[in-house]
Amino acid sequence: MPTGYHLRLGSGLDRAQVVKFMQRTYQELYPDRSFAHLAQTVDQYLSRDTPLWWVIADPEEGGLQDPTPVAGVWAGNAVDQTTGDRHAHIFLLYVMPEHRRCGLGRALMQQVETWSQQRGDRQVGLQVFSDNQPALRLYESLGYHCQSLWMVKPLEMPTPGS
Repeated sequence: MPTGYHLRLGSGLDRAQVVKFMQRTYQELYPDRSFAHLAQTVDQYLSRDTPLWWVIADPEEGGLQDPTPVAGVWAGNAVDQTTGDRHAHIFLLYVMPEHRRCGLGRALMQQVETWSQQRGDRQVGLQVFSDNQPALRLYESLGYHCQSLWMVKPLEMPTPGS
């Protein structure tokens, strides 16, 4: 972990903080949308089998510890549909803007990779939006590559009576 920070293992009690970080992540990319539904996603997937790690900033000399996370990663489980192998999947990686570019994202990714290797996984997967260039650069610098593309097509809703 970079100097000035330490890692804390999260738990199901951190549900509200996970929702908050997920909403911040999406709102930075899509500020005109509502992400209230993310609470349901967290409720569906957060469990003792989906570990959380939080980064806490160390206090200034003589200051009090602020336990509020400045970054976090939430991992879970997936199955590679081409091989049938179970592997780790990153649901969330978020670093608060004022703490970016100091190695926290890289350190959290390494934490997930270590956890994954310890349980015998052969890979780690994640989804990243194609227009999130800072995240893409980080993942590529860590050796991640594109395995598939998720394509979408917006559909127009038919008007009544047509």
